[in-house]
Amino acid sequence: MKNRLEELRKQRGIRQEELAEALEVSRQTIGSLENGRYNPSILLAFKISRYFGLPIEEIFLYEEESEQN
Repeated sequence: MKNRLEELRKQRGIRQEELAEALEVSRQTIGSLENGRYNPSILLAFKISRYFGLPIEEIFLYEEESEQN
């Protein structure tokens, strides 16, 4: 799953540390989310959505994997 977290954070001039503190997670978690190494729990996804004032689907972009036959 891709996300726009880094883009949104930078648009608003927010450091990873500030976002992490607001969401009650580590800076490493924010970095992992931004780099696509980690998908958030549903609770964290809702917190991020509320923080940015955007629907979850505008932040997290779900792409179905095409089946290879």
